[in-house]
Amino acid sequence: MSKGPLIVQSDKTALLETDHWQAADARHELAVFAELERAPEHIHTYRITKLGLWNARAAGHGSDFVLGVLDRYAKFPVPTSIRVDIEQTMARYGKLVIRKNSEGKLELYSAEPSVLLQVIQNRKVRELLIDRSDENSWLIAEWARGQIKQELLKLGWPAEDLAGFAPGKAHEIALDNSGWSLRNYQEQAVSRFWEGGSGVVVLPCGAGKTLVGAATMAVAKTNTLILVTNTVSARQWKAELLKRTSLTEEEIGEYSGSVKQVAPITIATYQILTTKKQGEYSHLALLNNSDWGLIIYDEVHLLPAPIFKMTADLQARRRLGLTATLVREDGKEGDVFSLIGPKRFDAPWKEIEEQGYIAPAKCFEVRIDLPEEQLMEYAIADTEDKYRLAATSAMKIPVIRKILAKHPTEPTLVIGQYLDQLHEVAENLGADLITGDTPVDSREKLFADFREGRISVLVVSKVANFSVDLPEASLAIQISGSFGSRQEEAQRLGRLLRPKQDGRSASFFTLITRDTVDQDFAQNRQRFLAEQGYAYEILDVEDI
Repeated sequence: MSKGPLIVQSDKTALLETDHWQAADARHELAVFAELERAPEHIHTYRITKLGLWNARAAGHGSDFVLGVLDRYAKFPVPTSIRVDIEQTMARYGKLVIRKNSEGKLELYSAEPSVLLQVIQNRKVRELLIDRSDENSWLIAEWARGQIKQELLKLGWPAEDLAGFAPGKAHEIALDNSGWSLRNYQEQAVSRFWEGGSGVVVLPCGAGKTLVGAATMAVAKTNTLILVTNTVSARQWKAELLKRTSLTEEEIGEYSGSVKQVAPITIATYQILTTKKQGEYSHLALLNNSDWGLIIYDEVHLLPAPIFKMTADLQARRRLGLTATLVREDGKEGDVFSLIGPKRFDAPWKEIEEQGYIAPAKCFEVRIDLPEEQLMEYAIADTEDKYRLAATSAMKIPVIRKILAKHPTEPTLVIGQYLDQLHEVAENLGADLITGDTPVDSREKLFADFREGRISVLVVSKVANFSVDLPEASLAIQISGSFGSRQEEAQRLGRLLRPKQDGRSASFFTLITRDTVDQDFAQNRQRFLAEQGYAYEILDVEDI
């Protein structure tokens, strides 16, 4: 047994000693099947979950791979109970299969009748089945393909869906490869997705998720519905598709709050699909229009609950989820797994950085003291007000100025959560401000001015978290956020990771009010950065 950096415990946690010379390699391999729970300075805690093991299994990794990683880096022998649990958990994936029978009807099949007998004892599963075909299979109600996958996952028996997909209406799409080509990991992502038929591709911001979508469309050659976070993102997708494929303006429609175009390739926002009219989601019918052969969910970790419900009815269509992180703050990772599909491809951030495809980044947390006159107000406030008081402390403004003075030539984003704080900061800095109230045309003009160097500092709300392409941004100052959101941390760091023309690195500063809930929430967000291999240096104001 090697004296590695990892201690595997019988409660399914693994403790990683971060200063060990093998820690970076161990972190890289653990990320395939384990979730990082806590990430203080010296010991990181990972948890081995069923969903993590099944995602690894769906991506082609067996229990031999998982146990090999644990054995390779463990300081002490891996507990026998953990070894058995990993083997048995991963063996469950694929014991149940959803397939079409010789008559083209859906059925639930298992080569082991005892497994089938076990799951049909569950009332919710039984309600989705019509009748027994034979000892090894039951007919599934045609409408229940998504729902039965959800119920089986809850029982701990994830079904492998081999029932195939409707081709959709054929539509010719080809990549226009003049002057560029897909990167190796992008080709792998498309290939792995296509082999599985549906599922999620995880790539860091700036690594070309849109190109993975475009390349998948070129393979599918069918009517495609692309779901995105907002109108700015929709227009960036359209611009990229016009640039990278054979598609023309007439073939791409935008379906948003301001435009309702349905075309062979339609780009719709989550917001419009979840807008209610007289108590009904009046636009969800779009999901069943135009005989889509492929549905792409951009930023799938943000997929709203009503669209999950509709996605359960879309299991006959290929579904591609694109994201920088599978973490969901609402805990619905299981719904992504069962309804969009399991993780098919995951490229570690640091590996792509080493290949030069995303910019290297240094991350800093700057700790600031709460002013003495606010201490009593903070002490008696409730939790939400405590965070607002700490996160919006006026003491952060001189620190922003100090960081900007140290980086006078860097294109900079100042990012926050609270509008009154953002207005105050923008006014203090004499900088332009973008919030949800900024008209789309004005946003696009300001983003263009920033991209082309006419303005060097932009103050932005959470509207800039998602799918905004600002490749030359090299400094971000995060002044407040959505409590402890790891997915938000992924998006905000991602704004800096587009490769810079001159090859320079990026800096990501988070301003934290010391000994408050602001600091507590920051520890949760740091888990994402640690998971991806980024060190987080803690500074006092005088250290900047």
